[in-house]
Amino acid sequence: MDFNLTEDQTTIRKSVIELAGRFDDTYWMEKDEAHEFPTEFYDAVAEGGWLGITTPEEYGGHGYGITEASLLLEEIAASGAGMNGASSIHMSIFGMHPVIVHGSEEMKRENLPRIVNGDLHVCFGVTEPGAGLDTTRITTFAKRDGSDYVVNGRKVWISKAMESEKILLLTRTAKFEDSPKKTDGLTLFFTDLDRAHVEVRPIKKMGRNAVSSNELYIDDLRIPEEHRVGEEGQGFKYILDGLNPERMLIAAEALGIGRASIRRAVRYANEREVFGRQIGKNQGIQFPLADALAHLDAAELVLRKATWLYDEGLPCAREANMAKYLCADAGFQAADRGLQVHGGMGYAEEYHMARYFREARLTRIAPISQEMILNYLGEHVLGMPRSY
Repeated sequence: MDFNLTEDQTTIRKSVIELAGRFDDTYWMEKDEAHEFPTEFYDAVAEGGWLGITTPEEYGGHGYGITEASLLLEEIAASGAGMNGASSIHMSIFGMHPVIVHGSEEMKRENLPRIVNGDLHVCFGVTEPGAGLDTTRITTFAKRDGSDYVVNGRKVWISKAMESEKILLLTRTAKFEDSPKKTDGLTLFFTDLDRAHVEVRPIKKMGRNAVSSNELYIDDLRIPEEHRVGEEGQGFKYILDGLNPERMLIAAEALGIGRASIRRAVRYANEREVFGRQIGKNQGIQFPLADALAHLDAAELVLRKATWLYDEGLPCAREANMAKYLCADAGFQAADRGLQVHGGMGYAEEYHMARYFREARLTRIAPISQEMILNYLGEHVLGMPRSY
């Protein structure tokens, strides 16, 4: 068992640390407070070629695996960029996997190079207000009209819709009650986010405000047949290809936020003096941070195993779900304890711990809650009856 990074992985990590270091905590605080997309950061990542880290080389990318992508996103989050930084590029880095695997050659050649160079912003439209995590119950419907489809419906929690030109959109082309299997009748499109037929409404939320989350109201959106990804009715199967990697990347981002929280808390504990001594001398300060560090390191090992299994083409659902569960909990615990070390100053935006705390909390509910991870492990790993 080799725990060493390859030469390429080491280079990626060092390069990303250097790039992310150009955007300090103040930059991210200001973007978050202004609800302003981090364009300068996004452009720098694109110019460095990192948006194409997993895109095949024939479309302008590097063709690396999920391990390399997880290292990239972990270091971005760990720089202090947190979920604001990671979410600004997350979709571009791996969200197009269904198109890479199942899209037409024309679709790939038209769009992937533009995503790699940063010219094309994209978003992913799956979740709906009435369906939540039960994706088979979505009701956004694509009705055939000649060679086109006409789509009506509503989506929610769509990241980057404000900035996006195109959307990877999951719809129904057959009603739930008319489908032999509940996963049948779902069709995936990659199409223009036509503002004449799609109203985008930002959602006011607790954190990660540099990257918008939105509701979409879709009214007679016409989609050409050539914008369909793969076969009609097979969309659920296509999006499944990306679920395990998505869990791994969110795990990496949670891990990064935890690292940033520990780093800032240690610095504060070593500098802050109360009652004539550094507060870092107190075991009541040291022990919670040391414990949080141990949990981060342990969670990282499960994540590394998960990404290795995926890149080797081996079954990885157990490890992917565990990595998301453990890293999200460990990252949040580190942020919570880092805030506590700062005392009242932890509640002040200028010390950045409040932002880390808010963004670490997000990883425990998105893209899937911790409870749904436990449901999966209970049913599919432990072999217990389905609980929902």
